[in-house]
Amino acid sequence: MPSNKHRNRGSKINDDTMMPPNKQNTPSQEYEDDEIEEMQDTDFKKFMIRTFRSFQKQILELQKSLMDKTENLSRENEILRKSQNETQKLVEQESVIVKRNQNEMKSSIDQMTNTLESLKNRMGEAEERISDLEDRAQENIQSNQRKEEEIRNLKNIVGNLQDTIKKTNIRVLGVPEGMEREKGLEGLFSEILAENFPGLEKDRDILVQEAHRTPNKHDQKRSSPRHVVIKLTTVKHKEKILKCAREKRQITLRGSPIRLTADFSSETLQARREWRDIAQVLREKNCQPRILYPAKLSFVNEGEIKTFHSKQKLKDFVATRPALQKILKDVLHSETQKHGHQYERRERK
Repeated sequence: MPSNKHRNRGSKINDDTMMPPNKQNTPSQEYEDDEIEEMQDTDFKKFMIRTFRSFQKQILELQKSLMDKTENLSRENEILRKSQNETQKLVEQESVIVKRNQNEMKSSIDQMTNTLESLKNRMGEAEERISDLEDRAQENIQSNQRKEEEIRNLKNIVGNLQDTIKKTNIRVLGVPEGMEREKGLEGLFSEILAENFPGLEKDRDILVQEAHRTPNKHDQKRSSPRHVVIKLTTVKHKEKILKCAREKRQITLRGSPIRLTADFSSETLQARREWRDIAQVLREKNCQPRILYPAKLSFVNEGEIKTFHSKQKLKDFVATRPALQKILKDVLHSETQKHGHQYERRERK
């Protein structure tokens, strides 16, 4: 019986040895204390060796497991440390970037502030300059207006002086170029007097002091001949000749029509020309118009003789006379348009 019992126990021990370490029972679980005491030395030794080996194996496994866990923890710790370092570096870099951006923004804001302040100062200076320029421009306009007025006055004075200086001169219009080669201009003037005013031609007191054509140079493109200016010795002779010319109306030289008129300055001549259309209309209405010295228009209206120095005064007067306004409406309107076109041409130039 005992041998069977030990045989069963031996088979049980062998079975336990074949079990995995994690499924083996500890010696205290396999045997009771009284059973251990009943073991023989050989079985006990085997039991102790097996138990030791089991414990050793478990310890090794535990040690390996702990080492693996330790290694995993170390690896995770290293990863965490690296991640922490990288995060810290990123934070530091971001901090540096943010700080740099803040500095740049502050610098930009300062620059913008300085620029705005500079622009504000420049605008103030520009406004002052513009104000000064406007004042100067206004002063220049006023000065130019005064100068223009002075120029007009000087032109009038010069025109009057020229008219005064040329009082003894008679201007002959329509004498062909080259006709003076035979007798000279003085001889042609004597021929004009003999052909048109026989009584005056015999007057020995009428003397020609000087005779010339104007302008001095002959323009080949000019369609009309240059005028002949005859300077007499006295104004009385000039007035006598012009009076006879007005009475005769048609003056000729060798059968060709010519004109005799007083010799005025170019400005006075232009002023006299500007009255011609108006005088023609008034002549057709039997208003007896006359262009007086130096450039005044005179005519009869409602039994009274009216004299005007300028067209503006004539327009003001016509506005109060409906009948006269009806007569001169077209010619005054055309004159206004003509002066407007002349003004536009001067502005374009």
